[in-house]
Amino acid sequence: MNRMLLPMILLAAAPVALAQSNYVDRQAGPVAESISYGYADVLRVDPIYETVMTSEPREECYERQGQYRERSGGDPTGGTVLGAIIGGALGNQVGKGDGRNAATVAGAVIGGAIGRDVDKNNGSAGGRYERGGTNCRVIEVQREQRQVVGYDVEYRYRGEVFMSRLNYDPGERMRVRVAIAPAD
Repeated sequence: MNRMLLPMILLAAAPVALAQSNYVDRQAGPVAESISYGYADVLRVDPIYETVMTSEPREECYERQGQYRERSGGDPTGGTVLGAIIGGALGNQVGKGDGRNAATVAGAVIGGAIGRDVDKNNGSAGGRYERGGTNCRVIEVQREQRQVVGYDVEYRYRGEVFMSRLNYDPGERMRVRVAIAPAD
């Protein structure tokens, strides 16, 4: 008798299972069988703009010009000799006897060194020339930019007009999803 009972229970439960497959849960929404797809004619597309600040690096270069004077110090021998003579003469005026000879030699050495440095640093002026160049640096440039962030789309499906906001321009026709559920 147990073998007969199982098939009868299954036959009795079949209509309930079929009815539940078409059931629409009011909380969760329609089940998959009540959704279909179609195409709507697009009537109008209005882009939505947003102002955005952007920063981008840019290289800025400028020409540098300047006039320079080059000294031609030449050979410092003349200044060394002249300084040694003057230094020796001054050293000869100081002291008596052997001290005078030492002062003359010291004055000549010191005077020669000073004369060489003076001639080297204050030599005759050489030529003048212009030396330029290019200086470059990277700077950040701030810009305001208007960017499209979406589209307000007006479309007609089966004689009724609808509005939606999309993140793309759908063109002349757009695919729509149609869901049918019983009204409360």
